[in-house]
Amino acid sequence: MLKIFQKIEEVNSRNEKVLSVFLTAGYPDKENFVELAMGVLDAGADMLEIGIPFSDPLADGAVIQKSSHVAIENGVNLDSVFEFSRLIREKTDKPLILMGYANPVFRYGIKRFLSDAVDCGIDGLIIPDIPLEEYDSFYPSDEISLDRILLTTPQSGEERIKEIDSKSSGFVYCVSVSGTTGVRNSFTDTEIKSLQNTRSLIKKNKMLVGFGISTVENIRQVSPFCDGVIVGSAVIKKLDESGNLGVFDLVKTLKSGCHG
Repeated sequence: MLKIFQKIEEVNSRNEKVLSVFLTAGYPDKENFVELAMGVLDAGADMLEIGIPFSDPLADGAVIQKSSHVAIENGVNLDSVFEFSRLIREKTDKPLILMGYANPVFRYGIKRFLSDAVDCGIDGLIIPDIPLEEYDSFYPSDEISLDRILLTTPQSGEERIKEIDSKSSGFVYCVSVSGTTGVRNSFTDTEIKSLQNTRSLIKKNKMLVGFGISTVENIRQVSPFCDGVIVGSAVIKKLDESGNLGVFDLVKTLKSGCHG
């Protein structure tokens, strides 16, 4: 099975950027989530980020917050997330990444969480509220074969970006804008310059850009400065507006923007 870095290399070798799509686990309903996830992968997503619903998702804007709230109301918990992941893994060899917050992981037990994630076929983990300073104390030192993906922001200084690159595996998640996730029209010159600067400092990993990517135009704007993009809010918004089929069309369109 291709791990995350190799998958990005493989896609890039075809002169394409990677499209990673975020879905909130169990949203809009538990019964059809696996079908939705598989449809997104079949429509052209190269990787899937499965969001663990949490009551206080710091980095997420209103659209993803709402989906998280609904999923919790639907009774989605970590056991459900692992079960969804296992069922999706049975049907695809594309990379699967869990994105969640430290609190539910602590409550579940960090070692148990990491072990169960591996057992159900997860390849990588994004926990945005574990700062670099707490990375070593959060993750057990014994080797668990999961990529741990760290985030840079426009506020990250050069040394910090280099350290994030050294600790991250799979890719570095470059947050394109200050603030929370959400849909945007375009990126400013300052934001593009920040991406350019971050890309120049990342030597070990691939770099994917997330936050504010919602259109082919956005993708084309950031493409020269990254190896791929992450789309979340735009997908959840489309899901609310026009259901699964609307999402599959959007994913196809976004992937068309990733071709060189």
